[in-house]
Amino acid sequence: MTVPTPYPDLNVLLEEFVSQVRATLGEELIGLYLVGSFALGGFDEDSDVDFLCVTRDGLMLAQQTSLQTIHAYLYDLETSWAQHLEGSYISAARLRQGADGSELFYLDNTARELVWSDHCNKAVIRWTLYHHGIALYGPVTNTLLESVDSEALRQETRRTLRSWLEEILAQPQLVDSRWYQAYAVVTHCRMLYTLVEDAVASKPAAVMWALEHLDSSWAGLIERSWRDRPNPSLTSKLPADPEDSRQTLEFVEYVTTFNV
Repeated sequence: MTVPTPYPDLNVLLEEFVSQVRATLGEELIGLYLVGSFALGGFDEDSDVDFLCVTRDGLMLAQQTSLQTIHAYLYDLETSWAQHLEGSYISAARLRQGADGSELFYLDNTARELVWSDHCNKAVIRWTLYHHGIALYGPVTNTLLESVDSEALRQETRRTLRSWLEEILAQPQLVDSRWYQAYAVVTHCRMLYTLVEDAVASKPAAVMWALEHLDSSWAGLIERSWRDRPNPSLTSKLPADPEDSRQTLEFVEYVTTFNV
């Protein structure tokens, strides 16, 4: 495995991750890849470690049990990165056929047990894997699937935006958390970037793009939200500024109805 990140303790964790998965899946394993912030280049010490593991076929029950054991073991390793692995296991055939909303064997950030979720079965993950995925083990990523159609990427983004808007309008108290308020603004900058540019950007790149391209009236909210993003374990327990909460509701609605 090449040196995939600038963090030595994370590289040790990833090497152990690869070793454990190879020992468990054997020839069933095709490849293990970094996606998300580490692939897009916008990572920092607070980033999730997003991965996608590609297998030849679907996972048998015994393999699922073994993977649960592996992730429980990795979670307990003495590095803060160990609690921030996040990703899914997907068969090569399902990866090639495109995002269909079906559930994959998924590990959430800060979790030690895998569950079934459609979280990673998305066009945005496939786009990132194809264009920027980092191989921890396996062939180069553009041999695993075709490039994601830009219209499919846009349609998925619009569906996600509508879902966010519905959730936040139904539960406006969500943005009363400083972490969620900042997360909502930054994430909507990323989704708006995708709608306009037909590509996926890292969080800092999307924030810079939004500051350059959106009306300057949003600049203060975006800058404060980016400043408040680090240390989610602390900010999730703190209240958001009431004015920022109000503006965030307006920003979410603005992005959802943005005319592209």
